[in-house]
Amino acid sequence: MLQIKLFAKAREVVGRSVAEIPWLDGQTVLQLKQVLAEKYPGLQPMISRLLVAVNNDYAADDAAIKTGDEVACFPPVSGG
Repeated sequence: MLQIKLFAKAREVVGRSVAEIPWLDGQTVLQLKQVLAEKYPGLQPMISRLLVAVNNDYAADDAAIKTGDEVACFPPVSGG
């Protein structure tokens, strides 16, 4: 299982600050986004803009994730 910390609007949509999903080591950030959109349909409108950090660094869609990695998701923030 992979634990994903959720922040801001993503946390509101899911209804909790941490989500757990089944995971195979080596799957990518893009696959994570797809799984989250399927499991939590309310995330679909923001999924393409969702920022994903793996071990405290923002990760590209092709970055691989292992089950022990620290993963966090942040919707884009606007304002000034």
